[in-house]
Amino acid sequence: MIPATLNITAVVEVGEYTLRLSFDDGTVQTVDFKPFLSLSRHPDIRAYLDPVRFAAYRIEYGELVWGDYDLCFPIADLYQNKLASDLALEKAA
Repeated sequence: MIPATLNITAVVEVGEYTLRLSFDDGTVQTVDFKPFLSLSRHPDIRAYLDPVRFAAYRIEYGELVWGDYDLCFPIADLYQNKLASDLALEKAA
């Protein structure tokens, strides 16, 4: 069950396009963003396959964001470590 209020408190880069996210309820998730970025057809999202651009993430108001919210994800999806359904990823490929 996802808590009613939830914030990301820390982010550590642990691999290529992989971040370890710590949440304020003590949960830790290691999220691999590469499948989402690689399978996206949108050039603005695919631009984050540039390692320097990807590494420019930050925590703002408890959320993980890039740029001026150019790239962000629902906190519930990050908490569950599910950026997109398997079916959505298959369709994108």
